[in-house]
Amino acid sequence: MELPFYKYQGAGNDFIMVNGFDVELRPVLNRQLVASLCDRRFGIGADGLIVIRPAEADFDFEMVYYNADGGQGSMCGNGGRCAFRFALDRGIIGSVSKFLAVDGPHEALLTDTGLISLKMTDVSGISNIDGKNFTLDTGSPHYIKIVDDIDAVDVFKEGRRIRYSDEFRKEGINVNFVQILSDSIRIATYERGVEDETLACGTGVTAAALVMMQLGYFDKQVSVKARGGDLWVSAIKDPHSGIYESVWLTGPAELSFKGVVAVPDNTH
Repeated sequence: MELPFYKYQGAGNDFIMVNGFDVELRPVLNRQLVASLCDRRFGIGADGLIVIRPAEADFDFEMVYYNADGGQGSMCGNGGRCAFRFALDRGIIGSVSKFLAVDGPHEALLTDTGLISLKMTDVSGISNIDGKNFTLDTGSPHYIKIVDDIDAVDVFKEGRRIRYSDEFRKEGINVNFVQILSDSIRIATYERGVEDETLACGTGVTAAALVMMQLGYFDKQVSVKARGGDLWVSAIKDPHSGIYESVWLTGPAELSFKGVVAVPDNTH
């Protein structure tokens, strides 16, 4: 079976995109196949694989996300922005869309400057461990560690240590190292499922920005410098509930290349 694919990236966070409107993939895709396609030496290479497919009437499409290890993942912010861009490029949607992901409905839009803005889920329950370390869930679970110099951190070694610590080993957690600058923050992320550092992580960028708002470093918008590019997070905190609402993640999402790959046909 020949499978057409498209490769997209958002701030260096890269994904294999497959159009489930044109081909039925559920009998074909399995953990081993996804992992082999995402392999950077023997496959196409990516941080994950995303299928967009028809959804119920209230939504333009459904986004199904697989981690690079082949398992179905939790919400991926940059993946959501790339899924919107992919659907837009395929003519499935217009410049504004509402789609379904594993954590529920999302809205997305194309900005006047060509960036993609994605509305994330409302966020509550930021756990402050000791003023420098925090945990929260922005569609995926995240650990935020504030550091003085991000370049001095061994992101793979330290991220892996936290991710596989006794507390987080079973379910896993994404680990983000954050350096606070005068007008922005820098971030580096170790992602579960990829089990390595990635150039950007949308839900991680969102988590870091909300922690910065919680600590009072920034108000309603945070500029975030990831390894692969710049992203922006805006949010409004409800003064009564303390919940962060209207959380938007904005940044680039672009086509890198497209092709066709041979995959086993398991439908017969």
